[in-house]
Amino acid sequence: MTEAAIARSSSTVVLVRHSSGGPEIFMVRRHQKLSFGAAYAFPGGVVDPGDSEIYDFCQGLTSVEANSRLGVEDDGLQYYSSAIRELFEESGVLLADLSMVDEDLKAVRDALNDGSLNWAEWVTEGQLPLYCGQLHYFSHWVTPETQAKRYSTRFFLAELPDGQIAKHCGGELTESRWATANDMLAAGRRGDLKLHYPTIKTLESIARHKTMENLVDWARSSFEWGITSMVPAVISRNGQQEIVLPGDKDYPGAKS
Repeated sequence: MTEAAIARSSSTVVLVRHSSGGPEIFMVRRHQKLSFGAAYAFPGGVVDPGDSEIYDFCQGLTSVEANSRLGVEDDGLQYYSSAIRELFEESGVLLADLSMVDEDLKAVRDALNDGSLNWAEWVTEGQLPLYCGQLHYFSHWVTPETQAKRYSTRFFLAELPDGQIAKHCGGELTESRWATANDMLAAGRRGDLKLHYPTIKTLESIARHKTMENLVDWARSSFEWGITSMVPAVISRNGQQEIVLPGDKDYPGAKS
């Protein structure tokens, strides 16, 4: 039996803004040669070693609080640091005290993306306060053991800061758009764009909230009632292959 690949720790950010039609979400389309290629998703990526070097600059959330919310023994803040870094690299939106930044943010973003600048060093040298408290943890998805590439992804929701504009980086990401959850789901059903299963389920959860206030309140309080790690499984039911999640009928290992 082949040993399952280790699930890489990663963070994803659902960036939202108010619109007359309800909350809108910033979605990005990844290059077809990358993991989850050609599909629309939320900004995010794997946790880097440097993400654990800047805990002193995380504001609005302590290490103990981060560990408790994520259900980990240690290093919970690395997911928050990773989320802020990935959001900045992929959308240009930085959850931090911008009054402390003297450089051109676009140049900083480009340097981070091409590897000529180190995130932890940049934050430390600039003594940059990161607004970790503006990230609301609401979901955890783990790639099934049957997959060659696996991720253990923490999902966060954050509001678009006033005065900032989200735009895809143009390297790993080829397109981006603002849209409501219902509009993205409808486009996926029509075949106008590609959405992977975790993205669909996340959009379905978001679509239940018709106002920004309700959406943010839901995300902010999610950890209080417990977050189940979602590990999809494929089962055969009535001759058809179906995806089931923990809590669903016939989920492998669940008590009947």
